[in-house]
Amino acid sequence: MPDAPRSSAAGRQPRTSARRAFWSVCAWNAPGARARSRASSRPRRPGRRAPPLAGPQDNRVGPRGARPGPAPASHSGGQARGFVCPAPRRRCWALARGAWPWSGSPQQPELPPPPPLPPPQSVSQSPAMAEGGEREELLSPPPVSPAKRLCSWPSPQARHRRGSPGAASGGVGGVGSSCLAPGARPHLQPESLLDCAAKTVAEKWAYERVEERFERIPEPVQRRIVYWSFPRNEREICMYSSFQYRGGPGAGAAGGATGASPAEEGPPPPPGAAAPAGPAPGAASAGASPGLGTGTGVAGGGGSGGEGLPFRRGIRLLDSGSVENVLQVGAPDPTAGASIDDENCWHLDEEQVKEQVKLFLSQGGYYGSGKQLNSMFAKVREMLRMRDSNGARMLTLITEQFMADPRLTLWRQQGTSMTDKCRQLWDELGALWVCIILNPHCKLEEKSCWLQQLQKWSDLDVCPLEDGNYGHELPNITNALPQNVNHSPDSLSRPRRTVFTRAIEGRELHWQDSHLQRIISSDIYTAPACQRESERLLFNSHGQPLWLEHVPTACARVDALRSHGYPKEALRLTVAIINTLRLQQQRQLEIYKHQKKELLQRGTTTITNLEGWVGHPLDPIGCLFLTLTEACRLNDDGYMEVSDMNESRLPVYQHVPVATGCPNSSESYLSLALEVALMGMGQQRVMPEGLYAQDKVCRNEEQLLSQLQELQLDDELVQTLRKQCILLLEGGPFSGLGEVIHRESVPMHTFAKYLFSALLPHDPDLSYKLALRAMRLPVLENSASAGDTSHPHHMVSVVPSRYPRWFTLGHLESQQCELASTMLTAAKGDTLRLRTILEAIQKHIHSSSLIFKLAQDAFKIATPTDSGTDSTLLNVALELGLQVMRMTLSTLNWRRREMVRWLVTCATEVGVRALVSILQSWYTLFTPTEATSIVAATAVSHTTILRLSLDYPQREELASCARTLALQCAMKDPQSCALSALTLCEKDHIAFEAAYQIAIDAAAGGMTHSQLFTIARYMELRGYPLRAFKLASLAMSHLNLAYNQDTHPAINDVLWACALSHSLGKNELAALIPLVVKSVHCATVLSDILRRCTVTAPGLAGIPGRRSSGKLMSTDKAPLRQLLDATINAYINTTHSRLTHISPRHYGEFIEFLSKARETFLLPQDGHLQFAQFIDNLKQIYKGKKKLMLLVRERFG
Repeated sequence: MPDAPRSSAAGRQPRTSARRAFWSVCAWNAPGARARSRASSRPRRPGRRAPPLAGPQDNRVGPRGARPGPAPASHSGGQARGFVCPAPRRRCWALARGAWPWSGSPQQPELPPPPPLPPPQSVSQSPAMAEGGEREELLSPPPVSPAKRLCSWPSPQARHRRGSPGAASGGVGGVGSSCLAPGARPHLQPESLLDCAAKTVAEKWAYERVEERFERIPEPVQRRIVYWSFPRNEREICMYSSFQYRGGPGAGAAGGATGASPAEEGPPPPPGAAAPAGPAPGAASAGASPGLGTGTGVAGGGGSGGEGLPFRRGIRLLDSGSVENVLQVGAPDPTAGASIDDENCWHLDEEQVKEQVKLFLSQGGYYGSGKQLNSMFAKVREMLRMRDSNGARMLTLITEQFMADPRLTLWRQQGTSMTDKCRQLWDELGALWVCIILNPHCKLEEKSCWLQQLQKWSDLDVCPLEDGNYGHELPNITNALPQNVNHSPDSLSRPRRTVFTRAIEGRELHWQDSHLQRIISSDIYTAPACQRESERLLFNSHGQPLWLEHVPTACARVDALRSHGYPKEALRLTVAIINTLRLQQQRQLEIYKHQKKELLQRGTTTITNLEGWVGHPLDPIGCLFLTLTEACRLNDDGYMEVSDMNESRLPVYQHVPVATGCPNSSESYLSLALEVALMGMGQQRVMPEGLYAQDKVCRNEEQLLSQLQELQLDDELVQTLRKQCILLLEGGPFSGLGEVIHRESVPMHTFAKYLFSALLPHDPDLSYKLALRAMRLPVLENSASAGDTSHPHHMVSVVPSRYPRWFTLGHLESQQCELASTMLTAAKGDTLRLRTILEAIQKHIHSSSLIFKLAQDAFKIATPTDSGTDSTLLNVALELGLQVMRMTLSTLNWRRREMVRWLVTCATEVGVRALVSILQSWYTLFTPTEATSIVAATAVSHTTILRLSLDYPQREELASCARTLALQCAMKDPQSCALSALTLCEKDHIAFEAAYQIAIDAAAGGMTHSQLFTIARYMELRGYPLRAFKLASLAMSHLNLAYNQDTHPAINDVLWACALSHSLGKNELAALIPLVVKSVHCATVLSDILRRCTVTAPGLAGIPGRRSSGKLMSTDKAPLRQLLDATINAYINTTHSRLTHISPRHYGEFIEFLSKARETFLLPQDGHLQFAQFIDNLKQIYKGKKKLMLLVRERFG
């Protein structure tokens, strides 16, 4: 269009205060309003006023043809983070109903038009009056529903109470002013002709053209054109303002503002159309070559929430009531910026992208760095969805920094694996490259360039492998079925598969297949009336199209369509894939029916799926589920408001009918999402190799289940759930819940827990059947046959270390325990179901710690504090506790003592019969020590008698069982149980005598002196001193105290035994002293015994029939003479031993030792002569130790 003669400003009225204010705020809404242009010094066109604070580097973006001025100097939204620099040029900013100007871009949800304009006013109206009308239009709330409305919009009167400011002015009031009752439908009124015309003009023409061509445009008309020229979705505003992805529902899947168009002069090719070999005329692909340059953008705020966004700050400034507040901070001038005839492209700040990625990678395992990198990946997906060619370029820059990470070389040299967080980032990187290679509208040159770069990266030694440190041969992405099922066990023969291998394998995939084109291009594509032989396999019995391709590969196509902005096409292909899976499931059921008898007899099967769909690098099930649920999401547009409140809100879904050619189909995309998730997670699949691959299976399953739990199950979804569960139970070797599964099949515990909880309110029988079927863990059960399995209670405990390939076995067993606990809780009060669950637990759970946890859980549920006891569940807890006792009886378990005490507590709660039972069968549950010291002692304690309110016969029955147990344990292990047996039998004379005789008989055997001394002290305490003396004599014969053991723990026992014998009489002392002399060689101990025996007279115990002499004993006569000689000899020997290796620092201690020896030497009459001779001998023998001998002379002469 030729340029029209430029009119004066006064004729067009472009400079009213209201218009300036409206432009100021709207320009904040522009994606590029905060970004700098590369074209920094372009001369201004004549007739345009320069913006007030604009410098040569501040050409900013406004609406199409508009030139924003500089950003506010007081911007506090954070450090500059904008990574793209828009230069809006040809065909830029012509926005109609929220859609971006280039054709082929997806339509965005509409916002309602503003209310009818007030009556026409004169041109000289006050700025404040004009400002108020503009502000109300800007603050118009979003629609209640995102559904499109053609010519009818909610009436303004329906949104305001009578008399409210919004109603009075005829405008739409502020947010929150709606007075509609919940569920009420607002009144609709036709759209005004002015709005229809303004939208059409805004869609086709740049506002600059409007200004240039038409001289006199009423200001209300200008306002309507400007209003419809701006984006209606906040995501479009945010996309090019920050690295941060302000994501809506579905990570990495929310649409945003578009960037450079792949083909500016025409619509992008439809999915599958052949891309042109050369660049399209006029194509402006940002990032296609470095020659486009880079710019520095300014982020709209790096913080959480949307309050830091520039356009929100502009609106808050308007709320202050003065237009000048906006203008004074440097709001953009709508007449600044590039011309409409200039080139239209976005510029990628490559250096900033590299620096940011390098910085985040250098932070290692820091949690925030992982979030930042995931946000950048989501930004790439956002750009891909809007078909922005900067997406691939940005991913290339990210990948280059990932490959340059110095940790890769370090990990390879050290032979260590990378962290889990880092592995997840690499997985997302590989998945994004698969999406880019499968781009349905990319040029052949671009694809070839990407593949060459991917191959170059993949050939590097430091490139991470697909399954961590373990190479695993999986089917090629282009193969519909595996070609080689006999894999070599030698890991060296497996091909090297890196994280980029699947993307490289996508080079053979194309979109030109005619059947595929018809599937994704039409909702009514059905089987033709006259089918050729080759076409029969392409449709099911209902005429619906099928897509017969390797399932993960087909799902990768869906992800590519969804990621590149083709949601409808992705939905159509998803439906075809699900129809194919249904047909495959039906055929598998037919095959199993013919083989069922043989498989059940054999009891084993083979794995039909070499790679599982859950935990797969391409995440096929998650892709299909997200594609289907996004089509059913209701609160898609409210994500920004949710993020402002810093709280999450569960998505709300509605049933959307499947667009299909079958008129009788009543399915919805939501029911298909549930169905495909159940089919994928219920697939029987072999456990992959390697820690990371196995951990990824568990993590992916939990992620899918968390998404399933967001669905509110209505009647339609419950019907789908019930139908699919029945099919899984009848699926045989093709289902993880079939009757026969492979030994190394991935367990279904976590999946079954969700199914049980979801089905229980609707079909309890089916839910219990499914959960009980899922309780098995074949990898442990099939190998436990070597133990004694004649009775389920005697199942041996399998050590997990015997299965080195199952790195996640502990997690799987804990999930098995969680499933059992869920069933126990739900079955409270149902005797039959509890018995069935108990049998399943005893059969399938092999960890004693987990069974103990289940027993404790059942006990807590059965004995609530606020209600009565559930006896049935309490008996289940007792049975589980008994099994724990059997499993840990012959194995070491650090919690064994806790388990025994808990079992006695549980049996006490059950009743006296349970206590009698465990006392009578103690040998199968406890060790002799546990049975006597814990079980029997607790059973006959006063606390237990009061707790059970036992009468005399019941107390006697318990006591009799305890005495019998004590004697049996004492016979089996007298060393540990003799004392406990005596304690338990002390009230029964016959039993007590039997226990004492057992202790005496065992004393000559393996009992230690400490055990015998302990029993002897107990006998003295109970009033049996002679029996205590006999036991002490036996203990003394087992003791050996060396000359230097003056701190031995048995010294107190020796002193006690001597005191006991001295108190009994001279005869007992005479019998004990030879044992003391033989066993004790420590001089200080012997002298202490000698001194104590000479202080008091013997025989003071007061034993009937005996009389004390009352005379002190002499050391010159027996039996103390023997003790005296032994003491003197011990001092002499100890002295020579100490002098052999004495050091000067011990001289003082040695002199004190000689002083104690002199006291003993002086006890006999000739003792002073013996001591003098002893000192002389020391001086002669050790005359070389002059200093020591000098000290001896000074002290002893």
